[in-house]
Amino acid sequence: MSTTVFENVRLVDPASGLDRPGRLLVRDGVIAGVDLPQAEGTPEGAAIVRGDGRMVLCPGLVDMRVTIGEPGFEYRETVASAARAAVAGGITTIAVLPNCLPTIDDPALVRLLRTRGEETGMVGILPYGALTRGCAGAEMAEIGLLNEAGAVAFTDGIRAIGDTRLMRQLLTYSRAFGAMVVQHPEDPSLARGGCATDGELATRLGLPGIAPAAEAILIARDLRLARMTGGRLHFGHVSTAEGLDLIRQAKADGLNVTCDTAPPYFDLNETVIGDFRTYAKLSPPLRAEADRRAVCAALADGTIDAIASDHTPCDADDKRQPFAMAAAGGTGLATLLSVTLAQVHAGSLTLADAIGLLTHRPAALLRSKAGTLAVGAAADLCLFDPERAWKVEAGELPGKAQNTPFDGRALEGRVLATWKAGRQVFSLDRA
Repeated sequence: MSTTVFENVRLVDPASGLDRPGRLLVRDGVIAGVDLPQAEGTPEGAAIVRGDGRMVLCPGLVDMRVTIGEPGFEYRETVASAARAAVAGGITTIAVLPNCLPTIDDPALVRLLRTRGEETGMVGILPYGALTRGCAGAEMAEIGLLNEAGAVAFTDGIRAIGDTRLMRQLLTYSRAFGAMVVQHPEDPSLARGGCATDGELATRLGLPGIAPAAEAILIARDLRLARMTGGRLHFGHVSTAEGLDLIRQAKADGLNVTCDTAPPYFDLNETVIGDFRTYAKLSPPLRAEADRRAVCAALADGTIDAIASDHTPCDADDKRQPFAMAAAGGTGLATLLSVTLAQVHAGSLTLADAIGLLTHRPAALLRSKAGTLAVGAAADLCLFDPERAWKVEAGELPGKAQNTPFDGRALEGRVLATWKAGRQVFSLDRA
């Protein structure tokens, strides 16, 4: 019997409201005791992990928006390299988008990815199923079979469903399975050919722009379709004030709608592309400062349900091109927690709220049992120092892909160690 006791740590579990110094007991990969009194002592033969009083022990993070290269684009990222990057960021569960080759529109691929995650021994993989065959936006995928195989939700990933009639059918059909439809909120016709947010900066740089309204227009359409169909609708990486206002009102009206955002949209603004910096070319593109502030406000007031890394690996050849031709996307697994903690240090979020946006709230959206320190739950754990300073350096990050938009960013808060099912899978001291 394997036993580990964590002592002198700050236990933070937003799912149960726990946030106080305490002790935690893990036995055979399962949490066996939480907030143990000192009087109970330490079980004989137990391994002991001692904190310094300020270290935080929380559930392993649940990242609900991750792209990996496998299958089809292993030169960008593999399951193994993504797993190494994830655990270095305290992440033990990743939901993988279907934009691979072949796309995840076959039940066998759903089962394969789940198995590949188990084989790493480091992360659990929750595959999304494709909404349409080949993620091409033309013909509905086999949603029922994908759901039966274990797909946690359905999306075409980085491609929006532009056809209104098709989107209505998808929301209607998925409702029969209680399945969540995840939309990339960007009107395809308005975004086509663009690479930066339309405005003074894009004009000055001579870059084709994407109107910020492209996001709100598609959100408004899909909210109307959700009212018609009763479908379960989620918007990924929302980035504009107008889009968030629409979602906020829809929630107030009782609509079954949720959304997430990613760290670049609350930590960076469009000015970081000013020297044609392709590592900061993202989809959707970085926004004006007013939109960045609106995303911060939406995190604080609960409009945003989760924070996801939006991890999109690219290799050097993808990015070393003129800005308009370079691939969009940035890595985010290793920096997810630290950049989110910047909102805590700024006073915009409490630590418990920030951890909730990274653990039990995305887990609930995906109907996963992860993201909690409850007795009987798998011992997926993240130990971090909220005050430890470090600097993001492209080329030095764990994992294969290095295209981080946060290159050069000084951060406070560092993952010290990660456990998956009670087994330590990352230690900063040995990294």
